[in-house]
Amino acid sequence: MPKSKPLVVVTRKLPDVIETRMRELFDARINDDDKPMTQAQLVEALRTADVLVPTVTDQIDAAVISQAGPQLRLIANYGNGVDNIDVQSALTRGVTVTNTPGVLTEDTADMTMALILAVPRRMADGIKVMQQGDWKGWSPTWMLGHRIWGKRLGIIGMGRIGQAVARRARAFGMSIHYHNRRRLPGVIEEELEATYWESLDQMLARMDVISVHCPHTPGTYHLLSARRLKLIRPISYIVNTARGEVIDENALARMLEAREIAGAGLDVFEHEPAVNPKLARNPNVVLLPHMGSATIEGRVDMGERVIINIKTFMDGHRPPDRVLPSML
Repeated sequence: MPKSKPLVVVTRKLPDVIETRMRELFDARINDDDKPMTQAQLVEALRTADVLVPTVTDQIDAAVISQAGPQLRLIANYGNGVDNIDVQSALTRGVTVTNTPGVLTEDTADMTMALILAVPRRMADGIKVMQQGDWKGWSPTWMLGHRIWGKRLGIIGMGRIGQAVARRARAFGMSIHYHNRRRLPGVIEEELEATYWESLDQMLARMDVISVHCPHTPGTYHLLSARRLKLIRPISYIVNTARGEVIDENALARMLEAREIAGAGLDVFEHEPAVNPKLARNPNVVLLPHMGSATIEGRVDMGERVIINIKTFMDGHRPPDRVLPSML
């Protein structure tokens, strides 16, 4: 007789309410200690599971997928991006891939806006002074930053999150500019009062703040290369809450150290969890530990989308968040 419930292997610990629901619906194998799986453990999971639920820290590449068992039918990623999964290799083996789009939009946009404010206004410097007890009192020329109102924000990648950031930035008096693979419909441009730049190079050279919101794909790897970073003015700032691989991190660190870029707010890094030491010690850089989407509500919403995708797929229907190579 066929199994009544599919074997679902979850690679990291998820919110309790999600794990409880998974246990109710599936034969769920949960990672109670939350230690990242080794490649050997991932391979073993793919050899036995009907469904794998990985996260951004799990590299499901072609070599891993090639060792999957014939029963593996679905990789339901717990996350918005799928750059940790070789979607084409999965498709070739008849394995469906899903993600959790949309649920992290507002949380990530909130954190992006926080960094857009924090870096020019030197909030991290102020916090450090107070924590160390070094404040000597108010002075008219001390701890001066830069005004956000009236500045130009250049958004790279105008999807859900990019548009959510644009709405927030407009409320802070910033003018919105963007570069995207495809130009937005006129009605959205009008709503956001957004100016489209076909040339990323031209946009970079004219913005006060650059915010990165494109996914990491082979085409966007080091999209902000050393050459492009040099186009950014020395008085401008860069914020990244998307993927670290989009920026040449070594080149960015060198330019920040040389004051060729005014500052940066980074929530993601090219070689996570490793961070370039030059970034870590630079006073003009605010670093966060990949927490842009880290809200209780967001994590629960992600889990619910994973469950919906698994349940829909196992019921014989197309899951709502299926990812195909042509979409990347």
